[in-house]
Amino acid sequence: MSTMPVGGLVPRATDNAADLVVRNAKIHTGDPVRPQAEAIAIRDGVITVVGGDDDIASHVGPGTKVVDALGRRMVPGLNDAHLHVIRGGLNYVLELRWDGVPTLRQGLAMLREQAARTPKGQWVRVVGGWSAEQFAERRLPTAAELNAAAPDTPVFVLHLYQSAVLNRAALKAAGFTRDTPDPRGGQIVRGRDGEPTGMLLAAPSALILYSTLAKAPVLEGEDKKTSTRHFLRELNRFGLTSAIDAAGGFQNFPENYSTVVELAKAGQLSLRIAYHLFPQTAGQEIDDLTRWIEMARPEDGDEWLRLNGAGENLTWAAADFENFAQPRPEHTDYEAEFERAVRLLMENGWGFRLHATYDETIRRDLAVFEKLTAEGLFPAGNRWLFDHAETVSADSLDRIAALGGAMSVQNRLSFQGEAFLRRYGPGAAADAPPIRAMLERGLTVGAGTDATRVSTYNPWVALHWLITGRTVGDLVVRPRHNRVDRRTALAMFTEAGAALTGEQDVKGVLRPGFLGDLAVLSEDYFTVPEPDIPHIESLLTVVGGRIVHATAEYEGLDEELPPVSPEWSPVAHFGGYQATPDTGLSGTRQAELLGQAVAESEQHRQWRARRGLTPETASAFFDPCFSL
Repeated sequence: MSTMPVGGLVPRATDNAADLVVRNAKIHTGDPVRPQAEAIAIRDGVITVVGGDDDIASHVGPGTKVVDALGRRMVPGLNDAHLHVIRGGLNYVLELRWDGVPTLRQGLAMLREQAARTPKGQWVRVVGGWSAEQFAERRLPTAAELNAAAPDTPVFVLHLYQSAVLNRAALKAAGFTRDTPDPRGGQIVRGRDGEPTGMLLAAPSALILYSTLAKAPVLEGEDKKTSTRHFLRELNRFGLTSAIDAAGGFQNFPENYSTVVELAKAGQLSLRIAYHLFPQTAGQEIDDLTRWIEMARPEDGDEWLRLNGAGENLTWAAADFENFAQPRPEHTDYEAEFERAVRLLMENGWGFRLHATYDETIRRDLAVFEKLTAEGLFPAGNRWLFDHAETVSADSLDRIAALGGAMSVQNRLSFQGEAFLRRYGPGAAADAPPIRAMLERGLTVGAGTDATRVSTYNPWVALHWLITGRTVGDLVVRPRHNRVDRRTALAMFTEAGAALTGEQDVKGVLRPGFLGDLAVLSEDYFTVPEPDIPHIESLLTVVGGRIVHATAEYEGLDEELPPVSPEWSPVAHFGGYQATPDTGLSGTRQAELLGQAVAESEQHRQWRARRGLTPETASAFFDPCFSL
């Protein structure tokens, strides 16, 4: 079926016929001139009409695809302002996703099943998108559980920026022995015999975690394209139509960017990507930046794939870490080399973004910017922003505003909120980050996820966090005074993201002349109960007039993808994000989850008892309400 029949709209042979019309929708346009509408027409990738049936009737021709939204909510396509989409795409089909999995028991069952089908030489890897706090059991898997689930297949389970758990086979495959020294900023946990136990700790640097993961096999050839296309389709599933790639460690330019470049040339991207370049080698940053400046310029490309500048690191010495289970790291002097990098960028018309978790780092960076401003070199008309900024101060926000900067915030505390609260207390957690203070100063504040190695790529989890201040473990860490309403949160995921790439005049709202990017949602974002916001998905996602994701009544309208390869891929069997029921089914589901958690807890107690870590018999039940 190429289209859905709609009575009353008779095709007319017109010169301005639309390629696609979506009608009978509750459209939130984001455009203050016309905030609401019922129908939209798109031609040559651009919106031509926003209005009602009468407005679009003359734009329906014999070849127009007309889709009935069935009264559902439509919003502008979402734009993740900080997503590691290029790196994520290269690895997507290799990873077992625990995103949305409600119990550790289920996660281990998935892992056991995947290990049985994984061929010799390959690893089972669980990399980001989950937290122990989301599980009914509220804990990590143990190395013993990984050994039992996969005695011969290497298993690597990454938990936030904090730790990784490996089974014996993975320790062997990664080359860890009793003689392996701890790397700088990391710890290999060892047992009483001196042998590695399977636990790796970021202390505070996550380099030990990522360098170990980098030892696992990677995809080659066409499999990289297939993996990336399926990852982009998975993002389309949640209504994402654009993303800003923040680069990151182990993402080398140009070789790791070649897959998205080839897909863009073939017209096979289903997500618009604005990317950044991140120097990978300490001590070589200025040379890398100099070479890239000679190769390309910001805004090179088109609306599908374009360079947006440098970052999120400019020099390694200036980077801080975001492992809230560890104290904030103390930096040595880094300003001289950092100033050289910023000066080089400003003199050559390059903007940038900066990873900065702590206000102590932000203040030092701002001092460098203010020095260059006094020389007339900053910001020189270039876009620049700070990422993350969980502990940024009011004074620093004033200085950022004065220098024409912007902000990009992510829901990292959806997954690390409990750790942050334990270390810094409720006062600091209430303002981590101070979103309302940023907006009150008139700063552009884009929102994103920082997926895929820590947070999930599901933007509705991030929107829920912006609105409610709740973690995936249902803990409120941000009070009402530092939350935003639903319209503001959506604007942070649409209009603000477009502004961060200089595309605010072509996307982010549904308006004639803007790019035809939209999502028809499974639930009405503006009226659904707050606990159900994370359960929202897109039923129909359109990018540039192309239907790139379609399900439910629209299934079959989207573009066909090649099968997932390799065949043993976790994605081929489990998919990506594990959708969970909304609160309408909560009674039955909560009872089920409670039963699973009790069974899992008893299994864990028995395991500890066999090892002499707890008494053989369970403690007698005691309820003071029934004591005499």
